[in-house]
Amino acid sequence: MKTLRKDLQAYIEEAIIPRYDHFDKAHQRDHVEMVIRQSMEIAEHQDVDVNMVYAIAAYHDTGLCEGRERHHQVSAHIIQTDDHLKKWFTEAQIRTMAEAAEDHRASAQHAPRSIYGRIVAEADRYIDPVTIVLRTIQYGVDHYPELSREQHYERMVSHLKEKYGRGGYLKLWFEDSPNAARLEQLRDIIDDESRLRQLFEDYFRA
Repeated sequence: MKTLRKDLQAYIEEAIIPRYDHFDKAHQRDHVEMVIRQSMEIAEHQDVDVNMVYAIAAYHDTGLCEGRERHHQVSAHIIQTDDHLKKWFTEAQIRTMAEAAEDHRASAQHAPRSIYGRIVAEADRYIDPVTIVLRTIQYGVDHYPELSREQHYERMVSHLKEKYGRGGYLKLWFEDSPNAARLEQLRDIIDDESRLRQLFEDYFRA
């Protein structure tokens, strides 16, 4: 079992993770805790520094404080300018961590520049079909309250197909990841219009 520094963990739990309490419903504390957990699970089977992995996962969406569009870049900047991290990491490590946060976004046009970027990118994609549908609905309700019920459904379908559908832009970085099987399950749901509509009706709250 690889060892995580307790003082680093204490700082992040006190100063970083609470930031997620102020983000949209799809990116709150439960989300960052999931990304941390999955990142650490992947790290157990890779030749990496688990303290870097832990910190990257914790900071990866902190840039949402300035909106979603540039959040990956803002997250990288937050890592680079947090002087507390210098207590545990070298300048080169902090630069790698910032790059990993910047590279984690699913719609990125290039592959992550390091294994650390691949780990957080993979961990950020917990592909539980029902959870993804629910988070997509929640994001739409939070950010597009003016849409009608049917418009929310159409937005959800469009997003799911563009990101997760066959030929979508989502990329998985570890072939043995459980995400691979779950992604196939989600694609089956996306392809089944009646099932997808039923999930929407079950979880949408106007």
